[in-house]
Amino acid sequence: MTNETIAGVRVPDSTLAREATELVREAASPLLFDHSRRVFLFGALRGAEQGLEFDPELLYVGAMFHDLGLTGRFARTDQRFEIDGADEARRFLVAHGIAGEPAERVWTAIALHTTPEIPLRMAPEIALVTRGVELDVLGIGYHAVPAARREAVVAAHPRPDFKNRILAAFTEGVRDRPETTFGNVKADVLAHFVPGFERGDFVEVIKGSDWAE
Repeated sequence: MTNETIAGVRVPDSTLAREATELVREAASPLLFDHSRRVFLFGALRGAEQGLEFDPELLYVGAMFHDLGLTGRFARTDQRFEIDGADEARRFLVAHGIAGEPAERVWTAIALHTTPEIPLRMAPEIALVTRGVELDVLGIGYHAVPAARREAVVAAHPRPDFKNRILAAFTEGVRDRPETTFGNVKADVLAHFVPGFERGDFVEVIKGSDWAE
């Protein structure tokens, strides 16, 4: 990976970045590995387009770890999948001597990457993980990246039948913790693909609380 450049974006090649790459390559499916790399590349391209200054290593770890909660190695059933990846990223960074605010920045980038709007008002690394996810999964910002650069990213990290396969990965990653999808986008996934799933209702939670009035 030394001096690897894709679509004009230099991929970080530090020991930290190489170990992050290998961890995700070992833990995740090729689908999620390629997706995570595209998230970094698209996030970096959106950052360049917007003139943002960001730490490439922190963005790389945020992008690479953002879906670890969908893997068998890191998935839990007692919290949102985003927090699984965020917690592991923080542990990884602290183990490599990066603690405090930078580690918390990456934690936040991953924890909020499925939360619309809010990450975009935060630090560049936080915003750009979300920008990368939005572009690759939802197509938001598709035309903000020139076609030649989009094509270079996909040539390096292909997306065969990606729409259907990522939805299947989302479904498998959260079907055993349906309560963690309350109030977030993954409830839509379970509503489509898990028979019998009942979406939580915020209004009913309020009405059924223990308060007497």
